[in-house]
Amino acid sequence: MTETKPPGDIQVHAARFFPAAAERLRGALLDSRQRWRELVGLSADLAFETDNLGRLTFLYPDPALGWPAGAMIGGDASALLADGGDGAGFDPFRVTVRVRHRRAWLRRGDGGVVCLAFSAEPMLDSLGHITGVRGVGTDVTALDAPAAKLAGAQRLGDALDHILSRMGQEVLAPKMLRAALDAMAKTLGAEGAAAIMLPNEILPPGQQTAILAHRAGTGADAILADAAALLAEHTDAPLQTSGVDGRRILVDICQTRFGAQTGLAAWRAADGRAWDQDDIRLIAAAGKIVRMALDHESIQREMMRQARTDPLTGLLNRRAFREEVLRHTDRADREGLPSTLMFVDLDHFKSVNDRLGHEVGDQVLVRTATVLRDIVRPADLVSRLGGDEFALWLGGADHMTAAERAEALRTGVPKALDEFTGGNPRITLSIGIATRAVRADEDIDGLIRRADEAMYEAKRNGRGHWRVSLMEAG
Repeated sequence: MTETKPPGDIQVHAARFFPAAAERLRGALLDSRQRWRELVGLSADLAFETDNLGRLTFLYPDPALGWPAGAMIGGDASALLADGGDGAGFDPFRVTVRVRHRRAWLRRGDGGVVCLAFSAEPMLDSLGHITGVRGVGTDVTALDAPAAKLAGAQRLGDALDHILSRMGQEVLAPKMLRAALDAMAKTLGAEGAAAIMLPNEILPPGQQTAILAHRAGTGADAILADAAALLAEHTDAPLQTSGVDGRRILVDICQTRFGAQTGLAAWRAADGRAWDQDDIRLIAAAGKIVRMALDHESIQREMMRQARTDPLTGLLNRRAFREEVLRHTDRADREGLPSTLMFVDLDHFKSVNDRLGHEVGDQVLVRTATVLRDIVRPADLVSRLGGDEFALWLGGADHMTAAERAEALRTGVPKALDEFTGGNPRITLSIGIATRAVRADEDIDGLIRRADEAMYEAKRNGRGHWRVSLMEAG
């Protein structure tokens, strides 16, 4: 029986038994490859082959369109497309049928763009599966020169439409910004993008502290310092630099109407392509969109703050205080800690408004709010419930600790308020204290009711005092 060798073993078999023939075969293959290169060089400006994943396996000439062929082999061929390969235009590197004279815009290594007319076809294996694409392209930019500017504008418009479309899918400003940054990063073929803020005050060089307000992709922390240095230059045009790790960083100022100096940054890996004029135009245009989103976020944040705070004192209002107390109560139970609610009422406040006017009354309320904030920890809560009534939530504090705070308020606040009233009338405090034991079987309404009753008991007993209401755990 005769053994049949598979086709893949022909060269090995020939090399073993017919070394001279194998060498001639190898030489013929190399000569054929070289003749193909020369033929392409005469008839086309670009020749390529890709694998089934769209990665370049062959690129000719070298350099090709200003790109070193060696650096491009193994990379995504679609990265050469001027639109970033986002599907908006023809991609000659991913055809599934034979095409002839189809035009596509590619990026040049010097930052420009070039229009090539491509002929390409898929490469198939023995089963008919696509294993890659082979094609050639001829430079027709001169023929399309009048359309080049329009094509660039079209690419920019498509990119901005994509960013706006992503933003339009969101309602809240933070999510809109993240969607915009993510879309921009992908359109630019960037590793990531971020909105960066600098402090309002001008700090010495090297001491600028920047904040990553929003980010998309990876590498934001690594480029923050370098991007902030560009942002601090306060220029009108986008700037670019190389980071300490070689990343290519592009920054555009998109100053908002509110808050700190703000910029839009995008970055590519150290071995990524350089930023070109299309990239710069895109980030400048996208910066205007991001600025509007940041302004919208500031307005949303301010509206939320106003909905939760008292406009005169800046303290939590009644509704926000109740919501926060519920959250703090759950936390206290998880941590096994007591907590205390204090109601504070200003005695004789009506006389201040009647005798000295509402402007003085407002000053009294603002000073009271300041003293209350100063006497508690940052994690505690302070609220103006309305009129001359205030409330404090002391997390982790029992009635003894609360009584010490109440005594300090009882003696300290009247002295502080004498500055506005001259001691006539003398403002005093009536304070009610309700302590909640760990995991007590008492809802928030019961706790508020006990604190309120304790405060009125202090008023009924001469004012200017504090009272404690205790309830043991069930």
